[in-house]
Amino acid sequence: MARTSLVSQVAETILEQVVRGELPAGQLLPTEAELCEAHGVSRMTLREALKTLQAQNVVRAAPGVGSYVNPVERWTGLEAVLRATSAGAGDDATSVQLVEVRRMIETGAAALAAARRDDADLERLEELLERMRTAHEHGDVDGFVHADIAFHDVLLRASRNPFVAVLLDPLSRVLREKREQTSAVPQIQANAVEQHALVLAAVRAGEPEGARRAMDAHLQQTAEDLRRYVLDPS
Repeated sequence: MARTSLVSQVAETILEQVVRGELPAGQLLPTEAELCEAHGVSRMTLREALKTLQAQNVVRAAPGVGSYVNPVERWTGLEAVLRATSAGAGDDATSVQLVEVRRMIETGAAALAAARRDDADLERLEELLERMRTAHEHGDVDGFVHADIAFHDVLLRASRNPFVAVLLDPLSRVLREKREQTSAVPQIQANAVEQHALVLAAVRAGEPEGARRAMDAHLQQTAEDLRRYVLDPS
């Protein structure tokens, strides 16, 4: 157990150095001897730590040369990607990519919700939409973000498919940070209120395809607003 913990600690420390840019993408890592001395561990422990990072494609082994740091877009470990995202690595691209992921998952969830929602779901969605309107009118960004996220969470649960929420849950912290960034713009809030109302109308009417289209339009609007007001406000 102690050995496993030490391997994890070394892997975490190297990952943090990569995330902070101290070990940039494309760079060859220090030699094994240098890394062992820096972390105070044996070669065996170091190699196991590097294998952990290789399994997530954070680094790649080059036989006879050493290990290179991969760019974030090649990483396959969700936790590692989230660490890089939280540190702001590739921030603009990440914001767009998160909307793309939401679009892929939430359009289908909205269609399922339209077919499977119950009266309690509809009541909760209507309440949250009203909270969004009120928060928008009073300039309450935190309240708006909370109601916005809760609205989408209710839709995910209303799909009655537990895997849907599981897919997005690991991203929740980063998604909230991005929502706070975009929701600080009043026009984005206004557009979101309008789009959420259309999604709710389709879900209330029990129209799966209509709900899918409404959610797709909402997230398309989100992507456009992100580019127009946040990424390229000029």
